[in-house]
Amino acid sequence: MQVKEDKGNDLANVINCYRPDLKPFEDVYRHLHTNPELSGQEEQTAKIASDHLKTTGFEVHTKIGGHGVAGVLRNGTGPTILLRADMDALPVEEQTGLPYASTRHVKDGTGADKPVMHACGHDSHVATLMATATLLQGAREHWSGTLICIFQPAEENLDGAKAMLDDGLYDKIPKPELVLAQHVTRMRVGTVGLRAGPLMTAADSFNVRIFGRGGHGSAPHTTIDPIVVGASIVMRLQTIVSREVAPGKLAVVTCGSIHAGQSPNIIPAYLDLQLNVRTYDAEVRKRVCASIHRIIENECLAAGIEQKPEVKLTYSTPSTINDGKTVDALRETFGPYFGDRLVEMEPATASEDFSLLATAVGAPYAMWMFGGTDSEIWDDAVAKGTVDELPSNHSPFYAPVIQPTLCTGVDAMALGALTFLNQK
Repeated sequence: MQVKEDKGNDLANVINCYRPDLKPFEDVYRHLHTNPELSGQEEQTAKIASDHLKTTGFEVHTKIGGHGVAGVLRNGTGPTILLRADMDALPVEEQTGLPYASTRHVKDGTGADKPVMHACGHDSHVATLMATATLLQGAREHWSGTLICIFQPAEENLDGAKAMLDDGLYDKIPKPELVLAQHVTRMRVGTVGLRAGPLMTAADSFNVRIFGRGGHGSAPHTTIDPIVVGASIVMRLQTIVSREVAPGKLAVVTCGSIHAGQSPNIIPAYLDLQLNVRTYDAEVRKRVCASIHRIIENECLAAGIEQKPEVKLTYSTPSTINDGKTVDALRETFGPYFGDRLVEMEPATASEDFSLLATAVGAPYAMWMFGGTDSEIWDDAVAKGTVDELPSNHSPFYAPVIQPTLCTGVDAMALGALTFLNQK
């Protein structure tokens, strides 16, 4: 696919000259889509990525923080730029009907049987970064500096980046001066979305246990019913966003799971809740999380429960706030290259952990989105006002069209790196 090219854009010439044949990477994509691996189980995906980096001439480090892979290509003096792709799939039963659809079932970390699907497009990320590594290695006479390609595990658990850092990532490879990433999403294929400032929310999840006093369903006066207390907590939590967060500030509080008891005539001894919080602003995040603790504890006190509830933070990741100067520089190269296919992104309430790879060393970072929805399907949905009904990330029906999705991702990632590497 040839992109719109400004004659004065030397970077476009480099990309169009050195972009590899993408058919082998399309095959990689199909293979990964058919053979997805859950978070923490990305052994074969990591091997495909690491083997490719080795044959491409990178110094390769494997099994970092689990199945993390880091490839380093040193090419003279200049900045150190890190490009990141995530590798893991989701416990989703695929319903796309594609000839290369996943039918895999595996045991998760608890031993439970789970379906597995690349429902978030990480197979696209792996294939595009592999191809980008090939492109930039072939074009090394046009740039100088150090290129790092990271294939990260366990993004869906929001702990893969931290695991790599905790395992001494930056003792093994150079510390980056800039970190870049991209994500395929529900947008018209061929488009690239960019924005400065808030892009994705912070995420905090809690497991909560409310202790009551169990007993016979026919004698509730002898018990303290944790189901009633749990219902009160769920309703009261809804007031945090509406009554404690200032208008104009974003916050989401979701109760994703509530469970208690096994029988209709037994009042259970405890109730379990699972909560999830999304915010951008650090102060809003602090207040929302504090309010959750306050509401849970005081609803229990109001019910006469003496045992303190358990509120356990199960995972936490910061918001993704794109560096303004980095985005400005990307606009200067992405604009002429993609033309009207470069669009302004709206902030999302999804979350990511890749920013930790940058903040751990005080480096700026930026992430952008690229579209994977068939152009005719997208245009028809726009005309009918049904875009929100199109399959999106984490849907069992989500599958980006292979091309020009991969080509767009390769070009964007390569252009992003070349924007900041020294030009020869």
